[in-house]
Amino acid sequence: MKVRTALIFSIGLFAMMCVLSGASAKRMKRLLVVDYTAGFHHDSIPTGEQVIAQLGKESGLFAVDYCRTADDVKTMLTPDYLKKYDAVFFNNTTGNLGIPDLHAFLDWIKEGHGFIGVHAAADTYHPNQIGGDTSYVDMLGGEFMTHGAQCEVDCLVQDPNFPACKALGAKDWKIFDEIYLFKQDNRDKVHVLLYLDKFPNNGMAQAGQPGDHLISWDKMYGKGRVFYCALGHKKAVWNNKTYQAYLLGGIKWVLGFAKGSAKPGPMLPAAAGNQ
Repeated sequence: MKVRTALIFSIGLFAMMCVLSGASAKRMKRLLVVDYTAGFHHDSIPTGEQVIAQLGKESGLFAVDYCRTADDVKTMLTPDYLKKYDAVFFNNTTGNLGIPDLHAFLDWIKEGHGFIGVHAAADTYHPNQIGGDTSYVDMLGGEFMTHGAQCEVDCLVQDPNFPACKALGAKDWKIFDEIYLFKQDNRDKVHVLLYLDKFPNNGMAQAGQPGDHLISWDKMYGKGRVFYCALGHKKAVWNNKTYQAYLLGGIKWVLGFAKGSAKPGPMLPAAAGNQ
C-alpha cells in the first residue's frame, strides 16, 4: 500500500511539474502600446487599442498597457520603466515623440526586446526631424515618403511560412487601405513578408506600373525582433479579422511564441522592376 501511495504521489508531482513547466514556457508577456502622436493623428488609434487588447486577452499570451500622452512618453519610454515590458507596439505614432533618450530606447530593443509597428510608425522620427539621425529608421527598416488616394491592392505573400502570413492561408491578400510608399526599397535589409508588384492604383501618374513596393516585413535589430505592417490607416482595416490574425502572428513572433525567418530579402530579379 505504501509503495502504491508513493507511486501515485510521484506521478501526481511529475504531472504538476509538467503543467508548471508549460505555464512557465508560455508565461504571459507584457506589451506597451504607444499611441502618442506629434504629427497627424489617425482616428483609428482607439480602434487599434481595442483590437490589440482583444488579441492579447483572447490569445492569453500578453497583457497590454498604454502610453498616450507626451508626459507618458517621458515617463514610460525609458529603459528603467521598460524593464517590466517584453515589447512595444507603435500604434500609428507620428513625428518626433520626445522620447527622453532615443538611443537608450533603441538600445533596449537591441538588447533583446521587441518592436511592433503599424502604418504611421514609419512616419515617426524622420531623420530631418532629429538632426539627420537615422537610428530609428534603421531599426524599423523603412521610412514613409508619401501616399495617394486610398485604394484596393493585392498584397503578395513573400514568406507563407512566417506566423503572420500563415494567417492568410498562404494566399495573396486583397485589401482596401491607404497605401504607403517608402523612400527606399530595403529588401536587402529586411525580411519581406508582403509586397506589391505594381504601383498602387492611388491616382498617381505611376498607377499600375511594375514595381516592388514593400507592405510588411520583419527583421532583427541586434538581439531584438522587429515586425512592421504598413496597413492600418482605416478603422475598417483594424476591424478586419484577417488583419487581426495577421497582426497576432507578427506579435507572436516578436514575443518569441512562434518561429519565423528574419533573413533579409529575398531579392527579386532585376526584371521585376524595382523602385
